[in-house]
Amino acid sequence: MTSVVLADDEALLRKAMAALLPLEGDITVLAEASDGREAVEATLLHQPDVLVIDLEMPNVDGLGAVAEIRRARPRQVILMLTRHARPGVLRKALKSGVQGFVSKSAEPAHIATVIATLHAGKRWIDPDVSALAVIDDCPLTERELDVLRVTGEGYSVADIAARLHLAQGTVRNYLSSAMQKTQTQTRHEAARYAREHDWL
Repeated sequence: MTSVVLADDEALLRKAMAALLPLEGDITVLAEASDGREAVEATLLHQPDVLVIDLEMPNVDGLGAVAEIRRARPRQVILMLTRHARPGVLRKALKSGVQGFVSKSAEPAHIATVIATLHAGKRWIDPDVSALAVIDDCPLTERELDVLRVTGEGYSVADIAARLHLAQGTVRNYLSSAMQKTQTQTRHEAARYAREHDWL
């Protein structure tokens, strides 16, 4: 029996998975979470064999939650669900130790099979997800993407610096470089441009 925690902000999808996964395999759902913060708490409390987590969630996103969980449980097995895996995000998730990627549109039977595969110590990336990840036309560095991601959440330069543990001057340099590369006038325009091009 494989125990899982399900984290997804789409209640309907999460509830459907919670109901269907146990029917598709030897899976028991220990807890559900509706955002990244709850995902961290539920995973640390229940210590599941596999955490099934959505990439895009409010408060703390999937990557942020994974980073926190990894610090406390470095060996936690993680399956990430995604609608459109952006190349930079996929690379970052793999670097942070995510073992599997599955499209959110996948059948519950397929997700159950992937959960079993990960629990057995293997990796899995859906072909349609990996194909998207190979196409990388993003001119921005990982650090420039980091500052734009936080900019998009409405934080000031001082806040961004504090959140990313950088000097304010460094943040300004990254933002200036990102604005140049995206040919935009403001950091918010640069963040919007990066999001529209699926770089964030």
